[in-house]
Amino acid sequence: MTTSHSRTIRIAAAVIQDDSGKLLLVRKRGTTTFMQAGGKIEPGEAPAVALARELREELGIVVDPATASHLGSFSAPAANEPDAHVEAELFELSIAGEPIPAAEIEEMIWLHPELASNMELAPLTADIVLPRYGRQP
Repeated sequence: MTTSHSRTIRIAAAVIQDDSGKLLLVRKRGTTTFMQAGGKIEPGEAPAVALARELREELGIVVDPATASHLGSFSAPAANEPDAHVEAELFELSIAGEPIPAAEIEEMIWLHPELASNMELAPLTADIVLPRYGRQP
């Protein structure tokens, strides 16, 4: 397939903002990097369906895949796997209720984009999500 040593991880990730423009970010257990909620797309799984499954497993929130607005496909270095990069399908969606970290999620925060400079963020979050979507609604 490719001669480089980099692996590709296909993911679906959520851009979720509250009414004040804060972005929902999560940190997986055993890591220091905050990133969008979401996860790997299983073979044959539609990206929006994968996102709904991951949000249910990781944060206990139920979303209808049909309500997720596809923002585009983006590529970035993987945050926690040095030999890999992610091919991310980004979706914007609204959630009802307060998410509760579960599964491999150790911490969840609502981040004001202007306060992101001192944080360790995944490349997808720092280079793509914040510059494009980290604005006041």
